[in-house]
Amino acid sequence: MTDDITVPPFADLLDRDGALSGTSWGLFPEPERGTPSFITPGAVREAKNSIRTGTVFGLDYPADAFDPGMSLKRSAPRHSIYSSHPAHRDDYLDGYYLQGSSQIDGLRHRRADDVGFYNGTADELITEGTPDLGVQEWAEHPIAGRGVLVDLDGFRNGMGEPIDHEAGEPLGLDLIHSAMESQSLTTRPGDLLMLHTGWCEWFLALDPEEKQRLRESRKATGVAQSQGFVAWAWDSQFAVIAADNFAFECLPAVPGSPYRESAFNDHGMMHQQLLAKLGMPLGELWKLGPVARHMRATGQWDAFITIKPLNITGGTGSPANATAIM
Repeated sequence: MTDDITVPPFADLLDRDGALSGTSWGLFPEPERGTPSFITPGAVREAKNSIRTGTVFGLDYPADAFDPGMSLKRSAPRHSIYSSHPAHRDDYLDGYYLQGSSQIDGLRHRRADDVGFYNGTADELITEGTPDLGVQEWAEHPIAGRGVLVDLDGFRNGMGEPIDHEAGEPLGLDLIHSAMESQSLTTRPGDLLMLHTGWCEWFLALDPEEKQRLRESRKATGVAQSQGFVAWAWDSQFAVIAADNFAFECLPAVPGSPYRESAFNDHGMMHQQLLAKLGMPLGELWKLGPVARHMRATGQWDAFITIKPLNITGGTGSPANATAIM
């Protein structure tokens, strides 16, 4: 990492030639690191000023918290403990989906339908045991810096208009900006953006039948798909964007999503734009309720954040192992 990261604005990315249009390919000094490159050593040193009381929060739910969850395939892992002799205990997990609970999406999690994997990485390199674009990059050199929390849940509740999780409400960029203004929150290059929607706590309070019904509906609260959001995330130079909901963005994609043709396999979702084109990691299902309530009480909306994925060569994603220190 250096203290000199200069990149063009999003509008100029769109003017890049051919497959490079709308991408950050080739712009970072550490190509496989993606937008965590925005966190310079200077930004890490500055982030220590977000530690005021020494209060610490873990931002991960248990590995088996979402059982059932919204995913149609990811089930909860089975934990087994065994003993080789009376003084010994060891354990292992069966069926452990690395993105089954609080997670960070790696850069090989999504391939752009129109141009391929991040930085033009060949399809045949994205397989078990190969390192290209794997989460081990962020495990060997963890992501750490200033995190800012946008309290969308608190903002809407304060207006007397709670977010409609039952309907899977799309949350637009205007709402995010309004909440930030109400918090007098400004961002800096290299920040980790956290959006508190309240979805995880709402979902986990449902009974199993209600969870199953919601799972079958394929509706979930999240950020509304728009080029405006993608441009804002890039131009803000966020290192990571995370939320306490299933897919960060809403399900299904809004009818007006500009990515319905380019991201046809994802039905208009922004994942391909953010991961495969910009190299911007996504955090999903983060445990943000407790830290949001603490921040609301103190009036301080930033924290020192660390993210340390599992060191799995070629992992497409991982438990975030995220920590907030305030």
